[in-house]
Amino acid sequence: MDIQHNFQLQTYNSFRTKATAKLFAKPRTIDEIIELLKQYPNEKKLILGNGCNLFFTKPFDGLVIKPIISGISVIDDNAENVTIEVGAAQDWDELVEYCVNRGWSGIENLSLIPGAVGAAPIQNIGAYGTEVKDVIVKVKTIEMATQAIKEFNNAECEFEYRNSIFKQTRNYIITSVIFQLSKSFSYREKYIDLKKELAHTPSPTLKQVREAIISIRKRKLPNHLEIPNAGSFFKNPIITTAEKDSLLEALPSAPIYNIDTNSFKTSAAYLIEQAGYKGKRKGNVGTYENHALIIVNYGSDDGNDIADFMHEIQKVVKTKYNIELEPEVWVF
Repeated sequence: MDIQHNFQLQTYNSFRTKATAKLFAKPRTIDEIIELLKQYPNEKKLILGNGCNLFFTKPFDGLVIKPIISGISVIDDNAENVTIEVGAAQDWDELVEYCVNRGWSGIENLSLIPGAVGAAPIQNIGAYGTEVKDVIVKVKTIEMATQAIKEFNNAECEFEYRNSIFKQTRNYIITSVIFQLSKSFSYREKYIDLKKELAHTPSPTLKQVREAIISIRKRKLPNHLEIPNAGSFFKNPIITTAEKDSLLEALPSAPIYNIDTNSFKTSAAYLIEQAGYKGKRKGNVGTYENHALIIVNYGSDDGNDIADFMHEIQKVVKTKYNIELEPEVWVF
């Protein structure tokens, strides 16, 4: 296994910010990952997937590990469901396409989300009324401190909105994910944009749902290969009753979604747009003209430019609406 020193990470993050890693390696197997962890027990570690949810503001003084374990295998198959194990480095949208083409439903609403399969449980990725936690059976990992192989069932993953035990602790390297998908499909309206897209398609098929979501995402969101970005930059805020009432006084049309008796969700994109930041640009950084939740990089290789713009948006939204915006994207 090749260990590289002072390795440039610019092409390994979708914002394309420059930073060097003290050490960098691409292990191909579980044994190689364990060997690497034993070889460098005292180095700070960062695990990279496709780099679509992070960027760098400075050199990484430690070991960057980019596992390249991929592949899809069926481990159980019956009349109703199929259970598959997928390597962590497998491209996420390639997996969605693979499943839809076989008539396996459950992740079609997560079409065209960039990134690797191993990142899906970390973030509990979600879109169009679906979260990946709903189809995850088990996550296989290596504990970095002990090099022990550990498996987590769904409950042990502690999934929450854009959160999990893997994101909270950052103690584990995900090697594969086991999903259970359905062999039947019946379209249910969950999301207004998707409902509009499929308005003239009665009883849409699995493939038609995937195609509709791809069309919506391509219209609303920039391709990170063309305009560097990391997708949705901020989480949708969870607010209290008092915060909700205060927000509706300032913005009577603010979208509010009930979670429980004293918890509500509102739209980060709406708040950013109302604060005047949709399509706003400062130097080589800005928000995307078609979607206020996407920060895009128009040409800077310095991650601090992105971080400064992030802080500016947070400050303005906090000042105007007294709501904290929390990044989905990791800043290093």
